[in-house]
Amino acid sequence: MPVVRDLRVLLRLRDFRNLLAVRLLSQAADGVYQVALATYVVFSPEKQTSAAAIASAMAVLLLPYSVIGPFAGVLLDRWRRRQVFLYGNLLRALLAGVTAVLIVAHVPDWLFYASALSVTAVNRFVLAGLAASLPRVVGAGQLVTANALSPTAGTLAATAGGGLAFLVRLLVSDSNALVVLVGAVFYLCAALAALRLAAGLLGPDHPPGRVHPTVAQGVVLTVRGMVQGLRHLAVRREAAQALTAMTLMRFCYGALFVMLLMLCRYSWSDDEAHGLALLGMAIGVSGAGFFAAAVVTPWLVGRMGTRGWIVACAAGAAVLVPALGLAFAPGPMLAAAFVLGLATQGAKISTDTVVQSQVDDDFRGRVFSVYDVLVNVAFVGAAAVAALVLPADGRSAALVLSVAVLYAATAALLHWQGRRDARRFT
Repeated sequence: MPVVRDLRVLLRLRDFRNLLAVRLLSQAADGVYQVALATYVVFSPEKQTSAAAIASAMAVLLLPYSVIGPFAGVLLDRWRRRQVFLYGNLLRALLAGVTAVLIVAHVPDWLFYASALSVTAVNRFVLAGLAASLPRVVGAGQLVTANALSPTAGTLAATAGGGLAFLVRLLVSDSNALVVLVGAVFYLCAALAALRLAAGLLGPDHPPGRVHPTVAQGVVLTVRGMVQGLRHLAVRREAAQALTAMTLMRFCYGALFVMLLMLCRYSWSDDEAHGLALLGMAIGVSGAGFFAAAVVTPWLVGRMGTRGWIVACAAGAAVLVPALGLAFAPGPMLAAAFVLGLATQGAKISTDTVVQSQVDDDFRGRVFSVYDVLVNVAFVGAAAVAALVLPADGRSAALVLSVAVLYAATAALLHWQGRRDARRFT
């Protein structure tokens, strides 16, 4: 198969393999850490969780990064990306250890969230740096396949890490702190894996004798750099349109994710352990959808183009989500989780490829940080909407149908923009 052949070619590239190792270990740690937080906030017996509480937790963890995210992008275009992976993962290992101590100490929620927020903030530097570094280790003609393999493999690693966290949580009672420490070990391993990459390999390239600015100058340069980055993106219509579509699809995914949490917690189970097992199963099935997207996306992009495949992903979700989700039963919802995994990851692979191929290297870090900000704000916004709509047991036909309409509108808008642009340049 062409996909298998292309993957073999990529895996022969030593620098690509080393960058992939950093991604796999780092995102496996993310999966462990995020599941530990989710189970502590949602599935702890002493906590009576509501959709509003879930939305509040997501806002605390993700919205503050929406403020610092643009600054992260400019810093990524100024710092050696390999050093970001090294020191960022070392810092996360330390901060995860602090979080474990706070869980054991039963500190107030605000202090726990502050610690978790610190890990999440560093995480965005690392993920944006990984995306911006990929074109430095593969050729331009290999980007679609590399984007199918690398981010998807990272997502699967996060899913596997989450599975490990679920397993530890189910086998050892009251083990949230232990799970967080497992994540800290993975972060440490990711930092060590970064040492296998040459310090200057991943860029960005800077002229010799460059003088580092003061903090005040750095703030001014950051604001100016973000304006330049947005202008750079504005004239690259296809990249901007793909980012918009991905943001809308992320909103849909976030709303359905909160609904799934509430269904697992209150509707499909009588105890926390059973609900946690169902959630773990759903995440695993969604991971299978991610893997399927990695296999089929390069082939389908070759025939439909990146825009055509994003349109197909959104349109497919628009049809299948209500068909499967309105039953509010575990079996159909697991099938919907697979569909959403395939559609979301297929669209993400295509969007990453468009941005990487159309955005200049000097602007890639800040554009990918804006990308992260957009999807995080969309996810938190979706959680807030879900908190307003969802009943206590998580069953809401209105939410499912609204999400389906938004998927359909995304597909239609992107298709229309493509036809309009084609007419302008013919």
